[in-house]
Amino acid sequence: MNMTHYMELLAANQPWNLIIFMAIPVILAETLAITELYLLFTRKFNGAVYYLNKFSGIAVGIYFVGIIYYIMTRAVMPITQAGEWRTVIDMIAVGTYVIAGLPLIWIALQEFGLVNKALDQMGKLKVHAICIALFLVFGHIAMIAGMLDPSILGYQGGVSHGHQMEQGGPSVSANDMSNKMGDHQKMMRDHMSNQSIKPDSNIHKH
Repeated sequence: MNMTHYMELLAANQPWNLIIFMAIPVILAETLAITELYLLFTRKFNGAVYYLNKFSGIAVGIYFVGIIYYIMTRAVMPITQAGEWRTVIDMIAVGTYVIAGLPLIWIALQEFGLVNKALDQMGKLKVHAICIALFLVFGHIAMIAGMLDPSILGYQGGVSHGHQMEQGGPSVSANDMSNKMGDHQKMMRDHMSNQSIKPDSNIHKH
């Protein structure tokens, strides 16, 4: 099975890539979402939950700045320049993952007071809720597209190589096996034929 670059990124360097690119941002975003719901229902803009919400919003936004910079410079630009995208599925998986981080960066900017300065506390919470919803939508699109096999849209590269890696050695096709069996049977027939000729030749000599 072929993999998208998104899935290859998560599968490589286990478990660190999975932790860095999936576990940490998802945990921070879910913490932000849960505390957001609590604040919307209770409107208690003080205490531990409120400050946890602010910390999560700032932390996940800053974190995604680093992730997006890494992916753009180490993946998107080199892959685009080399023309190595594995169909539109691959582009959607990586692209929506990058887009999913942008609303969280907006939340961090709001927490720093750089945007939405005129909004009151409830207005800012509504912006938080919209940004979290956008993150969830694009994040799930990225995961679904990332788990698809690009070969369903015609991608052919790396099939035999991937099989060799999984099996730990060179792969042998069914045709190769059939040819080898046919060669072996032919050798056996030739050998039996030679054995049957030798006694007759001895009889003629006597």
